[in-house]
Amino acid sequence: MRPLLAALPLLLAAASAHAGGFTLASPTIKPGSMLTEAQVFKGFGCEGRNLSPALKWSGAPQGTKSFALTVYDPDAPTGSGWWHWVVYNLPADVSELPEGAGAPDGKGLPAGTAQGRTDFGAPGFGGACPPKGDKPHRYIFTLYALKTDKLELPADATAALVGFMIHANQLGKTSFQARYGRK
Repeated sequence: MRPLLAALPLLLAAASAHAGGFTLASPTIKPGSMLTEAQVFKGFGCEGRNLSPALKWSGAPQGTKSFALTVYDPDAPTGSGWWHWVVYNLPADVSELPEGAGAPDGKGLPAGTAQGRTDFGAPGFGGACPPKGDKPHRYIFTLYALKTDKLELPADATAALVGFMIHANQLGKTSFQARYGRK
């Protein structure tokens, strides 16, 4: 057991170096910027357009067979954050998603791609909608390179279940964050 623990830092460093060129960006959102009305939820007192942003990525680790994407707000006052979008089984030959790809019906996503249930209770992109008066929340967009072609999950899989399967099959990940607050 002790040799394995001693080797852990080296294994983690190798995994990080392996994913070093893996990048995720958005022509719609600049890292660290404020989300616009387009990415704000329509409901719960928010009046946005609820559109997922355009996303592009490159430099996936060797051996990538599919991707998964999550959008998470760690600042939501729930004790466990808030999952805004959970996408998996994105084919390995896909390197971008257009704005609005996160519609609940999934028609804007590549064939075979699935969306898990968000904390709004349904699949599809759910935009920012923090409580009025909170400091701006962080929205973390993370793309995972996976070593499997497909995550076998039920159609109504929760974000936690999808996350478990993502982490069990992860080769690398890349992320950026944006912010949003209401007065």
